Amino acid sequence: MRDDRGETLLELLIAVVILGIGAVAIGAGLTTGVLASDLHRKQSTAGATVRDYAEAIQNRVATGGYTACAGPGAYSAPPGFTAPAGYAASVTATKYWSGSAWQASCPADTGLQQLTLQVSASDGRAVERVVIVVRKPCGLGQALCG
Repeated sequence: MRDDRGETLLELLIAVVILGIGAVAIGAGLTTGVLASDLHRKQSTAGATVRDYAEAIQNRVATGGYTACAGPGAYSAPPGFTAPAGYAASVTATKYWSGSAWQASCPADTGLQQLTLQVSASDGRAVERVVIVVRKPCGLGQALCG
């Protein structure tokens, strides 16, 4: 008579394969969660940084730092703003108000500029942009700004 109380090699192999598939699935889920968390943290940091960058540019313009017909580099380093380590901030586009539409060239400064600001993570996984309009401040007693 045979003793049927033990496991066969085939039963053990099937059990190991099933446990292995479960372990791989759990590991993949954890890896996906960590990567998604890292991406969301970078997007959040880039979003807050681009808003800080916009505020620093607006503060600079409000305190007399408006540059007529400014190129993208004119507002690159406003006072009071430093991008966090691992992030780069830049002005990617500048448009100028002609009186009826935004133009890419500046034939004459009308006192309105549209800036596209961008903050990106150094690994390129998170990029946030915002478009702001800066206006040349009017001086007291000045009838028209222009």
